[in-house]
Amino acid sequence: MEQLLTVKFNGVVEVQVPKGTTILEAARKAGITIPTLCYLKDINAIGACRICVVEVQGARGLCAACVYPIDRDNTEVFTHTPKVVAYRKKTLELLLSDHNCSCLSCVRSGNCELQELCKEYGVTNQDAFAGAKNPSEIDESAAHMVRDNSKCILCRRCVAACEKFQGIGVIGANNRGFKTNIGSAFEMDLADTACVCCGQCIAVCPVGALYEKSNIDDIFKAIADPDKYVVVQTAPAVRAGLAEEFGKPIGTNAQGKMVAALRRLGFDKVFDTNFGADLTIMEEASEFLDRVQNGGKLPLITSCSPGWVKFCEHYYPEFTENLSSCKSPQQMQGAITKSYFAEKMGIDPKKIVSVSVMPCTAKKFEIGRDDQCGAGLPDMDYTMTTRELARMIKRAGIRWDDLPEEDFDHPLGSGTGAAVIFGATGGVMEAALRSAVEWLTGETLPRPDFVDVRGVEGIKEATYHVAGMDVNICVASGLANVRKVLDMVKSGEKNYHFIEFMACPGGCVNGGGQPQVHASVRNFVDIRALRAKVLYDLDEANTIRKSHENPDIIELYDKYLGKPGSHKAHELLHTTYVKRVVHKKF
Repeated sequence: MEQLLTVKFNGVVEVQVPKGTTILEAARKAGITIPTLCYLKDINAIGACRICVVEVQGARGLCAACVYPIDRDNTEVFTHTPKVVAYRKKTLELLLSDHNCSCLSCVRSGNCELQELCKEYGVTNQDAFAGAKNPSEIDESAAHMVRDNSKCILCRRCVAACEKFQGIGVIGANNRGFKTNIGSAFEMDLADTACVCCGQCIAVCPVGALYEKSNIDDIFKAIADPDKYVVVQTAPAVRAGLAEEFGKPIGTNAQGKMVAALRRLGFDKVFDTNFGADLTIMEEASEFLDRVQNGGKLPLITSCSPGWVKFCEHYYPEFTENLSSCKSPQQMQGAITKSYFAEKMGIDPKKIVSVSVMPCTAKKFEIGRDDQCGAGLPDMDYTMTTRELARMIKRAGIRWDDLPEEDFDHPLGSGTGAAVIFGATGGVMEAALRSAVEWLTGETLPRPDFVDVRGVEGIKEATYHVAGMDVNICVASGLANVRKVLDMVKSGEKNYHFIEFMACPGGCVNGGGQPQVHASVRNFVDIRALRAKVLYDLDEANTIRKSHENPDIIELYDKYLGKPGSHKAHELLHTTYVKRVVHKKF
């Protein structure tokens, strides 16, 4: 039986917790928030920032609550004594002594953990410890993000996310003492490393040291150009996160207001990437059946996540032949916009500016990849994150609460329940199975739910007996988990037919371009599950839950593409991959 110990906080509140529970976790149970900057549950418990210090009766000096375990009964903890408050304030002043305090123009102003703590603790003098500052350069080399070390507080959250979540580790602490900085080995530019552009480092940064490269100004300029026809598409996960940028609870469905906002920003058409997701299933499920029935390369591995694709090309190039040749839903939708839609509407495709809103920073790399010009023009012109869309809405003076609920435009605005769950880990697999199983058996599924692949677990497996054969499938999210699966496949320990990989833990709902959530929430609330619920609820409510039953998709094939896997479909919707080196220079 688990041993429970009593902890008393501030001489008033008592809670019982299992032995080994940290003071930080125990305080949460007691209804007390202890501030942190460096701590991230499960990946970065290092006690480095010293913001979480508390007084523990009988202990020598102040203790870091994030790493101090409760190991004796009746432990007394004091979380906000004058001594603790003075220490935290001094620590914040020391951080500011080497910090670029250009808060007014910082991308994180108003949503910065350091800024909020300084306000809470009454830090009014940013020059309390004035002196030398570390010289730092801005690294803008990567396609997706900017690193500004003048704002870095050395919390090492980004390092932990890169190493622990993603198993990559292309960044770390360089030099020692006052000269310590976060960067790549040998101070290489990020673009010269095997960074996969996932943006998980941005997602966990507490300040403005890391941020995505913004396309906002270019998009506003295109919208203002009367000679341009600007269309926008939004990924499934965006509707599950956008409302957070306007103060709404995590897990709020923003679909209707999002569409209304995009229309008011001036886009000529507002489309749904769910259409592209349904199209992806038509091609990918068809490809899977072809490989199974005709001795093709197995396991087939999904190609929707550009962070995963780049990871594969760098670290497991031998598996590029297993990758589905299907473009991602974003790219498929872009190709169809500049071909089928342009012809249908009588618009010169050269005048179309195709924009996407994605939960993903790796999409900024993807739009510049080779072999992404299905209609002879770039499939996509610009892609922006969920955060960037929120900034556009705010800049335009659009009041979120006053927006009505509106629907997407057609014909590229329709999507099935299968499409919307693409944003959650397991969603692509489930969507593909809904179509593939019916095609294989020729029978209609009584309920199209494959619940074994749902949930936020890092690795999920299942076997389905379909049309006289066992189909072994695997779903993994977070590249550290992807690495485990691929190593098992290489060793022969596992034998799968179909694998879904997503770069970000929990899938696109937790993408590197989603709203940034403070550690005080992220450490105790599963934001992945809350956002994923939005998508599964939309799936359940949809009258059409299988991609091959989308009437607009059926019409697209009947009138334009022919059939899945056709020559025209391959020209527009499929792509190729490269085997990349891990590092360009040493």
